[in-house]
Amino acid sequence: MKSAFDVIIAPVVTEKSNALIQEKKYTFRVAPDAGRIEIGKAVEELFKVKVKSVNVMNYQGKKKRAGRSLKAGRRPDWKRAVVTLAEGSIEII
Repeated sequence: MKSAFDVIIAPVVTEKSNALIQEKKYTFRVAPDAGRIEIGKAVEELFKVKVKSVNVMNYQGKKKRAGRSLKAGRRPDWKRAVVTLAEGSIEII
């Protein structure tokens, strides 16, 4: 089993995610192979809070070109998780 630091990569800090904090919902960038249960246990272990639910979204990497070359590459695929807390709060910043 992976450690909690391998599952939770970084918090997502955007205007929308900051607005969700008022509703006790926190957004994290997580490992692409992590499941909902694994994400919930990692948040509980790292922040000492009780998780109510976990919603996940998969994102595909965008196509990108470098310079004048017509060869296109891709950014990596990634996963985002929105974690709703039952009680407590998290100090992200």
